[in-house]
Amino acid sequence: MMGVVVLAAGFWALGWVMGVPVARRLWGLLGPWLAAIAVHLTLPEGHGLRVLAGGDAQVWAVVGGLAALGAGYVLGLRRLRARVKPVEPPTESGPFRAAELDRYARHILLREIGGPGQQRLKVARVLVVGAGGLGSPALLYLAAAGVGTIGVIDDDTVEGSNLQRQIIHTDARIGLPKVQSAEIAMRALNPFIEVRPYQRRVDATTAEALVADYDLVLDGTDNFDTRYLVNRACARAGVPLISAAITQWEGQISLYDPAHGGPCYECVFPERPLPGMVPTCAEAGVAAPLPGIIGAMMAMEAVKHITGAGEGLRGRLLIHDALYGETRVIGAKKRPDCPICGSAHPVA
Repeated sequence: MMGVVVLAAGFWALGWVMGVPVARRLWGLLGPWLAAIAVHLTLPEGHGLRVLAGGDAQVWAVVGGLAALGAGYVLGLRRLRARVKPVEPPTESGPFRAAELDRYARHILLREIGGPGQQRLKVARVLVVGAGGLGSPALLYLAAAGVGTIGVIDDDTVEGSNLQRQIIHTDARIGLPKVQSAEIAMRALNPFIEVRPYQRRVDATTAEALVADYDLVLDGTDNFDTRYLVNRACARAGVPLISAAITQWEGQISLYDPAHGGPCYECVFPERPLPGMVPTCAEAGVAAPLPGIIGAMMAMEAVKHITGAGEGLRGRLLIHDALYGETRVIGAKKRPDCPICGSAHPVA
């Protein structure tokens, strides 16, 4: 029997050296095995060939069975591998570059955002009105979060007095238009986004057309004229608006979305306050971290709105008192007689 085994091993090695496929080599071994079985079945016991072949057909039957199992496993594995489509590594032209996947990994791990939510952020277009105290943290966090297109509109320039709270600007950029300073900081933070700077004031002739080019608007301006103007443009264009305001130690924020059943800004604040009732930061001062708190909330609400995570502030006004560490939320309803989004003035 040993001679037959040695012969089979030599045959297998020769086939391997010559590059004969495994399947053909297996079929080649089938011949000697069948010959050995035939010798045991046809020749009388004690015959020299039977003795040379091991003397017992049962041994060869066991060997053949084991060989058949091994061959079946190898051939089956090869067929499975041939049927499985190889997984291509991610390329730079895919939805996310490898560097982006690493950058947004902590977002993608969140069940409420995940890959689909991050993709929504990537294709989203958000306009931020004002690159000051509220706009600074909002712009930075929108850029860091991976919002694909971010517009920023402001006609002001960076001043030394801004730097106490407007963290997107630096001392070296004093005198530079705020939108340019903001663009420098945002691009330095995330090179995978598009920044659209508009160095001008929001006005009635261009506001609606500008807003209509975006999916969401964040308003962090410090005057009521601009707030009402932006609200009117958003309501007419059917674009949701996240508006916030701060003074001294207190801030407030809400999502105004009359196109989806929520109130607009003018529903909640139908009349401008009397002069001097709500002083600006320049008039009354403001604690440095407060715009960071409220501005970060604006970015958080934007991320939630775009990805569909959690519950947003539509129909709710959040008021934060930093001096006493208190936050409360009150309901805000749509007014049927609102001149902007009421029943007599349907919105998009």
